[in-house]
Amino acid sequence: MTILIPSYEPDGRLLELIQDLRSVTDMSILIVDDGSGDKYSSIFQSARQAGCTVLTHEDNKGKGCALKTGFDYIKRTGDADGVVCADSDGQHLPRDILRIASAVRTHRRHIVLGSRRFTGKVPLRSRFGNSATRLVYACATGMPIQDTQTGLRGYSADMLDWLCRIPGERFEYEMNMLLASRPAGYATVEVPIDTVYLDDNKSSHFRPLADSARIYFPFLKFGASSALSAALDFVLLFLLQWMTSNLLVAVAGARIVSSAFNYAMNRRFVFGGKRAGTGARRSLPRYYALAVTILIFNYALLYSLHETLGMPLLAAKLLTEGSLFLFSYWWQRRYVY
Repeated sequence: MTILIPSYEPDGRLLELIQDLRSVTDMSILIVDDGSGDKYSSIFQSARQAGCTVLTHEDNKGKGCALKTGFDYIKRTGDADGVVCADSDGQHLPRDILRIASAVRTHRRHIVLGSRRFTGKVPLRSRFGNSATRLVYACATGMPIQDTQTGLRGYSADMLDWLCRIPGERFEYEMNMLLASRPAGYATVEVPIDTVYLDDNKSSHFRPLADSARIYFPFLKFGASSALSAALDFVLLFLLQWMTSNLLVAVAGARIVSSAFNYAMNRRFVFGGKRAGTGARRSLPRYYALAVTILIFNYALLYSLHETLGMPLLAAKLLTEGSLFLFSYWWQRRYVY
């Protein structure tokens, strides 16, 4: 078993973690210096002297890229057991790292997550960030996970090829992994770990705006595809009405073209439909079955909120569209593509 630690501009806590691990386990420790620069070279040299293997990126490429560099190295060196990934800032305790390693040996071909419970004093941005991604992930996949942002994760060695193929170079890589796991046939298992934050998590290199945008990018792509399709439907409706003076032809023609556009965009760019088993013969009927289902749900929910409960039409429409947006994303990811 190998312990993989991606590291960018670390402090003495990395060396403390190495020392603590050396006192409780003889597992190999692999560190990826993600372009920290000469200022931090003494820390990585000390890690080498402590028996760690250190790989170096000349420039900062992001956590996802650092993890994939480590996975590729482990794959090439032939570790047949597995890998545990931990952060370098001292927030993962050695006993929890060992618990993840033990779970990897028990749960082959699973993503083993060190799941924090977020009790006690937790920095606001950490609590909010994990709550938001947990909610979005559950809505998108139908599978609740307690801690979607944990950096303490374990994998068996037969998953390394797949791990190296997952897109994403920075913090979005770990969310992409969770989203891609079920279609690839990998389940997740959560192992409770201690929640440790040092100095209000000031050592984190997570950038709230830029990295959150990367994490939510799959959902942003889906939203953009839906918005473009709606705009196309709107333009074609008026264009066909002007050309034919027939409202039925205009409505039907606009909806046919915009739905075909939406299907193609989602299959090609949003859900990566070139995966095996996502050909048009399989996905196209499912897509249009979903379209009919959403149309029925749209009317039923809008009627219930506006006519039965007396909610203002605008508020009812916004609530209906928001609910069906998440339902549509979940259904398309799970059943269509």
